[in-house]
Amino acid sequence: MKSIFDKVSFECSKTVTESYSTSFALATKMLAPCIRKDIYNIYGFVRFADEIVDTFHEYDKEALFNAFEKDLEDSLTHRISLNPILNSFQHTYHRYGIPRHLVDAFMKSMRMDLDKQVYATHAEFKEYIYGSADVVGLMCLKVFVNGDEQQYEALQDSAMALGSAFQKVNFLRDLKADYEDLSRSYFPNTNLLQLDEASKARIVEEIREDFRKGYEGIAQLPNEAKFGVYTAYKYYYQLLRKLQKTPSLEIKNARIRVPNYQKFGLLATSYVNYKLNLV
Repeated sequence: MKSIFDKVSFECSKTVTESYSTSFALATKMLAPCIRKDIYNIYGFVRFADEIVDTFHEYDKEALFNAFEKDLEDSLTHRISLNPILNSFQHTYHRYGIPRHLVDAFMKSMRMDLDKQVYATHAEFKEYIYGSADVVGLMCLKVFVNGDEQQYEALQDSAMALGSAFQKVNFLRDLKADYEDLSRSYFPNTNLLQLDEASKARIVEEIREDFRKGYEGIAQLPNEAKFGVYTAYKYYYQLLRKLQKTPSLEIKNARIRVPNYQKFGLLATSYVNYKLNLV
């Protein structure tokens, strides 16, 4: 029975989420059970694509990505895939009517990571961020509003801003790994070898503005999604604050983290704010 295979597929996506991102998995657990599975399904898909271009250095990444892209196309066309991650994603894709152009934009940005190393202009950076982060926020938003097109349209800009904020925080946190391991430089007009406090402050302020726009949308989300998204917002905002307080030289030489005890503290305060309708 396909229902058994689907269940196995959904569990695979959940396992991927919990294995690759404890923070995102924690936030996802704060979502209502009726939508939690579909966010796991989206995360599993985007994580696998990202892993191909970021970590499989000993393999032909382009060949792997081409095969993954073909399997994705087949899964969306035939509504099944023997790749359990793609099988679970196609389920969510069809259930919520995720627009195909969002998937295509995401895959385009992932393909850029195969050979593009420097984003020299704001236009290039914006295009990459849209495909790698903004559209992921929009895919999740489709799930959060459960088919309400009017609400989806109203919250699009906020969802994109929040996706941008999360991605830019990741870029700032991962400067060392991106530059030394992957030879990538995402922030335009920024010399990562000579990252100073002024450059860091400019990046932080840009991310703060994305967070501000993103928060406006969180307050308008359905209750099924609000607490989980707010939890993720609080975590990433705390990470940004920690990066802001960290000297530029240290950011270039180490990966900054939020300790587990702080994560659980953020979860507790997020819950209190949510229950008191302060979100």
